[in-house]
Amino acid sequence: MPSIGSRLAVFSTLIALLAIILYISAWRNELFPLHNILCAAHASHDYISNPHSASWKSWWHPQRTSGQPAIPAPKQGGGVFSKDWNILYHLGGNGPWVEKVDGVVEGGIEVPEGCSVDQVHMMSRHSERYPTVKAGTRMLNLMQKMKDAGITYEGDLQFFNYWEFFSTDPQAQFEHLTTTGPFSGTLGAFTTGVKLRTRYHNLLSPPLSHSRKTSLWASDCPRVIDTARYFSAGFFGLNWNDTATLHIIPETAQLGGDTLTPGDTCLAYLTDKEEGHDKGAVMLAKYRRTYLSAVRERLLKQNPGINFMDDEIYAMQEMCGFEITVRGSSHWCDVFTQQEFLSFEYARDVIHYYRSGPGTRYGGVMGLLWLNAMVKLLVEGPSAGPLFFSFVHDGDIVPMLTALDLFPDKNHLPITHIAHDRKWRTSQVSPMSGRVIFERLTCPSQPYDTASTSNETFVRVNINDGIVAIPGCASGPGHSCPLSEFEARVAMRGRELGDFRERCGLGREAPGRISFLHQ
Repeated sequence: MPSIGSRLAVFSTLIALLAIILYISAWRNELFPLHNILCAAHASHDYISNPHSASWKSWWHPQRTSGQPAIPAPKQGGGVFSKDWNILYHLGGNGPWVEKVDGVVEGGIEVPEGCSVDQVHMMSRHSERYPTVKAGTRMLNLMQKMKDAGITYEGDLQFFNYWEFFSTDPQAQFEHLTTTGPFSGTLGAFTTGVKLRTRYHNLLSPPLSHSRKTSLWASDCPRVIDTARYFSAGFFGLNWNDTATLHIIPETAQLGGDTLTPGDTCLAYLTDKEEGHDKGAVMLAKYRRTYLSAVRERLLKQNPGINFMDDEIYAMQEMCGFEITVRGSSHWCDVFTQQEFLSFEYARDVIHYYRSGPGTRYGGVMGLLWLNAMVKLLVEGPSAGPLFFSFVHDGDIVPMLTALDLFPDKNHLPITHIAHDRKWRTSQVSPMSGRVIFERLTCPSQPYDTASTSNETFVRVNINDGIVAIPGCASGPGHSCPLSEFEARVAMRGRELGDFRERCGLGREAPGRISFLHQ
């Protein structure tokens, strides 16, 4: 029988181990509270995109984690993560990539049993970026106005007393990909490449691969080109230039229909003040008045020394998302309530809906260009090549989805109130790095007959890792669309929407279709 001394030694060891476990547990909860909240929310809702590391604490940023006075408790709480609220889903395209969770098919992105993917087409927005010069200048002007007021801020704006702008060199950084934090654009593009290589690696091996290099396409904008390059490094490897060629398509008017950016070539769209590009901004301004006045009154009551205009309050909401892509979090989010961010989210839906979506007569006809080029390749099949990756702006994805009529709403979005039952949700369709992937599926005509040699072909739509059924065309495996029906649907939409050159006021000598999309 063990001696009393031996038993005491074992007991002491157990007590010491228990103390260590409790200490580590307390240490983790103290250091990583946001990480724990996010993980808990992810477990219950399965929609929060975790950063690419063991914990958020490893994403150290001076303006986020140190060198500041004690961070005041959240005020309005728009940026607080919980099992019922994730600010990343309400930034209207101004924030990091998120998975699509509304209106998706159950079962995830797994390929339907017995089927295989033999061709892939992707249209991707550039990855997370700093603000454009126009939006960024609006933010800098706001910041200067707040500094020039010479007051000590209270209430929701208390943090501004020590806050620093998230761009250290605006002239060099505006318009370009972000490079720091868990949601950096460079990281996101590379990770997407790795993710899709994992998913479609079989399409890189014989006999589907061509002996020549795989072509990719990017519109001629630095952030779009950089996204394609980082993606290529993740998908093809660091020596991607040996196996792939990136083609840069100019964003110039003379290309006509032979473009990735039809909003730059459709003359009527650019000049029509009523139904063209500017319609989005007009409708946005009208809707913003329905909710920004209440915010202004609250901020003025807390800080009587300064009065904010609609554009300035809107810029504060914009900074929430943009700062997150640089630092991983933002105090600007908590200046607003969750309801006010639902209004901001809807405001972003309004501008895209009426600028290049179903709310303008030009959206669909512009989107048909890429859609028609893709259909030809889908019908041709694997012999045309297995992989087609195009990199563009959100203003180019929206017209394509409009042409497909993927999110049909019975009525145009109202500008007097939020249409909560709407299908058009920019935050989940075209966030930074948002992507739409069309998969060509080959499936046995007799799913349970292993000896069957007869196959059928289908098309499946994947938006940000959520499978979306095409309305009226979802009879295939996993709610996919039979290729013949998909082809007919696009042809019908072409007849409804009209000819690109005619609708855009271009001459017959202008190119009327995309010619470069081939391997």
